[in-house]
Amino acid sequence: MPKSDACQDARNAYAARQWRASYGLFSAAHHEVPLVSDDLRRFAAAAYLIGEEREALELWTRLHQECAIHGKTDAAARWAFWIGLFHLLAGRASQAGGWCARARRLLPSGGSEGPAAGYGKIIDGLMGLDGAPPIQRFDAAIDIAARFDDQDLLAIGLLSRGQALIRSDSVTEGVDLLDEAMVTVTAGRVAPVLAGVVYCAVILTCQSVFDLERAVQWTRELDAWCATQPDLVPYRGQCLVHRSELLMMEGDWAAAEREADKALDHLGASSEMVVGRALYQRGEIFRLRGAFGPAAEMYREADLRGFPPQPGAALLLLVQGRNCEAAEALQTALEASGGTERRLLLLGPLVETLVSAGKLAPARPHAEDLTEQAAHLGAPLLEATALDATGRLLLAERKPQAARSILREALMIWQRLACPYRAALTRRMLGEAHLALAETAAARADIAAAHEVFVRLGAEPDAALAAALLVNGRDTGGLTAREVEVLARVAAGETNRQIATALAISEHTVARHLSNIFDKTGTGNRTEASIYAQKGGLV
Repeated sequence: MPKSDACQDARNAYAARQWRASYGLFSAAHHEVPLVSDDLRRFAAAAYLIGEEREALELWTRLHQECAIHGKTDAAARWAFWIGLFHLLAGRASQAGGWCARARRLLPSGGSEGPAAGYGKIIDGLMGLDGAPPIQRFDAAIDIAARFDDQDLLAIGLLSRGQALIRSDSVTEGVDLLDEAMVTVTAGRVAPVLAGVVYCAVILTCQSVFDLERAVQWTRELDAWCATQPDLVPYRGQCLVHRSELLMMEGDWAAAEREADKALDHLGASSEMVVGRALYQRGEIFRLRGAFGPAAEMYREADLRGFPPQPGAALLLLVQGRNCEAAEALQTALEASGGTERRLLLLGPLVETLVSAGKLAPARPHAEDLTEQAAHLGAPLLEATALDATGRLLLAERKPQAARSILREALMIWQRLACPYRAALTRRMLGEAHLALAETAAARADIAAAHEVFVRLGAEPDAALAAALLVNGRDTGGLTAREVEVLARVAAGETNRQIATALAISEHTVARHLSNIFDKTGTGNRTEASIYAQKGGLV
């Protein structure tokens, strides 16, 4: 086939969004005769869209160099900007900064008359090169985009301004701009290459303000848009990690695991921190399924890569009965946390570990802090987390009636957010409140419903705890479900080794559970604890 015919077929496939076919045709033509710049641009885009990122970056670099050689500085600067953006998406901050600096250097200090001036404004705002307020620069970029009808620039400008507003605590106004940026993507008004970039940034920003509903909504919208382009690979690198986190919240743990694995495969050459986040996510899935050894290894690896292993590593200690160690680890992490988002991620688990360790007074201010921050941000996910923390504390303070009311409210939010695992955790606590109020039928209904969800998800440790509560069906006197399970086996005459084998935990963990049981029941040995269990109807 003549080169001209092959290139035309490649252009036709590109126009029809048949990315793989377009890539193959351009690749074949490219090996015969060098492509003209427009075809090289299409070839690079098709390569990126099917996941051939290394080749796409090489082609974009070539386009940048050709433009620079021929004195097309605006075009050269624009390619440098995009190359920097894609390095940033892959977690390569140094390369991203270098390319953005090159783009800025190519543009005159006063800007130009074309859209390239808008990209210069974006760079100025992101890098803070001229000391002007970033929002002012992003506003100027949006104006230029509107003047020249540059939808790519408009999407980047809206995204950048929205993120800047959120950082300045104007959350509502900021997320409105994120919505507008995503509308341009899902309406097909921006280059397909840009879709994944904007989506990943929007999801990450939504997560920073705990806006789960918006993150899920835009994920579904983008999925529908991508379904019309079967060859498209929209999620890659750290975007896959964000997607895995959302899927886990939605209860699709198998898909969450696949996305986390794909992220690790894709992130081989990316920053240590980004790889660490993917490893942490794998650890979370292992922990919830009861694979404690692999979970501990993933948290350790994440920590080595520079990604904080908390709260997951502490929650792993908690389920192993190492309550005080868990609380201490989270308190240390809280003291070292560098921002509001990080603090808020730690507060709920910290309350849980402190309550489990019997340290109710220190837990109270953290629960109140979480409640105050949730009200300030107005994020339902954070509100439900705060309600859970308060409900847990009230249960430990033997105020089941107040806890019941709080936990019912939390449950409604989790159900509205479609977070089955978190809803089941709340429902199990609600069942414990019912038990304390001698509302046996309601208790069994809630705990059984929670148990069913845990089994369906494969959350084996939580399923075992719920099963123990169902067997006993009574007020546990402050003992956790796992402690009740251990106590029942002690009362049946089992040794620590037998209990460890039956529950798939270490003998050291069994000993820790026994220590907690003795403290909570006021008993001093196995015999006294067994008598306590029999008198209290716990066996």
